[in-house]
Amino acid sequence: MTLNPHMELQAIILDSPLLSTVLDHWDRIGLPDARLVAGAIAQTVWNHAFGFAHDHGINDIDIVYFDGNDLSESAEADHSARIRGLLSNLPVWIDVKNQARVHIWYKEKFGHSITPYTSTDEAITTFPTTAAAVGIRPVDKGLDLFAPYGLKDLLAPVVRANKKQITREIYEKKIARWGTLWPDLEIIAWDP
Repeated sequence: MTLNPHMELQAIILDSPLLSTVLDHWDRIGLPDARLVAGAIAQTVWNHAFGFAHDHGINDIDIVYFDGNDLSESAEADHSARIRGLLSNLPVWIDVKNQARVHIWYKEKFGHSITPYTSTDEAITTFPTTAAAVGIRPVDKGLDLFAPYGLKDLLAPVVRANKKQITREIYEKKIARWGTLWPDLEIIAWDP
């Protein structure tokens, strides 16, 4: 029996000790409009597809949330420290970012300004690749999934630039690392 893409992704994620541990602690993470997102999800799928260890190439796990009532760097840092403590048994960095404050630091880091996001899901629509533009959170006995570009590229696995916000330089830096770690990825050039 063939699983639908959502169920296939859910099975892969729940089989990952890294990601299932994060999801098992979700109630204690307790952030508004929060999702587990991006690279760790895509890389877990790639590891599954290519037969690598579940944690191969995964440097960090990204948790994003949206709190427009507190844009302070200190609040974000406090949440980060608390959640890293909660997940201290995981052998990777836990990166926690308030998507409501990304516009404050984005220009300094990436060289151009962005319009403030209005939600976590809006932020996900700007993630650098279609395969990594995905966010999940546990609900009932499954996962609430947000994948604005679908799951086809993620499950294929294909890496394609999402040019909504990133630059060619950012994309090429990412694909250089990913191509080394997952040499069988189908990588679509910036200018195909």
